[in-house]
Amino acid sequence: MPNGKIRVGIIGAGANTRLRHIPGLKAQKGVEVVAVANRTRESGQRVASEFDIPTVCDDWQQIIDDDTIDAVCIGTWPYMHCTLTLAALDAGKHVLVEARMAATADEAHDMLDAAKSNPDLVTQIVPAPHTLELDRHIIDLISDGFIGDPVAVDMRVTTGKLADYDAPKHWRHDPHLSGNNILTMGIFYEAMMRWLGPATHVAAMARTVVKSRLDEEGRRVAIQIPDHVDILADLAIGAQARMNFSAVSGFAPTEDTWIFGTEGALRIDAKRVLYGGKRGDPELRAVDIPKETRIGWRVEEEFINAVRGLEQVTRTNFYDGVAYMEFTDAVNKAFKTGATVPVGRV
Repeated sequence: MPNGKIRVGIIGAGANTRLRHIPGLKAQKGVEVVAVANRTRESGQRVASEFDIPTVCDDWQQIIDDDTIDAVCIGTWPYMHCTLTLAALDAGKHVLVEARMAATADEAHDMLDAAKSNPDLVTQIVPAPHTLELDRHIIDLISDGFIGDPVAVDMRVTTGKLADYDAPKHWRHDPHLSGNNILTMGIFYEAMMRWLGPATHVAAMARTVVKSRLDEEGRRVAIQIPDHVDILADLAIGAQARMNFSAVSGFAPTEDTWIFGTEGALRIDAKRVLYGGKRGDPELRAVDIPKETRIGWRVEEEFINAVRGLEQVTRTNFYDGVAYMEFTDAVNKAFKTGATVPVGRV
């Protein structure tokens, strides 16, 4: 359908779907967002009214069963991503699915297998957005030998806040809804994979500092997903990575990533400014990012272009999604067992 209308249904209209995907899809020429199914009909009606979507569905199956809908945008919590993706592909619909890809690596593999069985359908995961402006230039610098051979990555990502014992339970605290995903570990590992490739083995220690929270009904429930995790990883490229993710490290830098090599280093600070230094330089200096490499957010454009056959999905395809879910599962196994765990199926 290079020039024809593309009709899109929305399944799950969370914050990012309302902020990014619905406006982004509606901005594409020849695209109509025609239906929405949310957790309740009432919430779906609010979204439909806000974005002038003509049809509100009582459940997601109505969107899957509608033969006039060409593609779906899945904005639910991760526990439904696999179910909805498999149903949509089986119904002949293209799929744009919110990150994280799934609840577990096994589900991610099922999604990839279904995508491979339907090569005429486009599948895309919403990419880690925080380094999209920098990624291409970081890749170019490393490829051109700016840092020499990669040696190590040192990454810290925190809220910069002390433990909040009064904050309510969020869906990200519930493994039944979020799966094995922990804090922002997945999106930062995804970015690191863009620069240096995947990990082969991980060791990890984790802690849940805030051990209980109040749910929507005012009940105090136990929290199982860690709010502080330290990871050591071997990368396939030959470097090592040390990664810290924390929601309880008060006053810590919110983001600070270093990439060390035999001839230099790169740093991305909390404001996402890139710095670099080579052997002989007295200190790091800010690196200018060429305009042509500042790709930025173009998720909906990329998805629709792929559906029209104009480009391939790069940010992010299902193969990369499986890779970060395999890392996520390995980290969970590592801190639960105290063992060094291989990443991926062996």
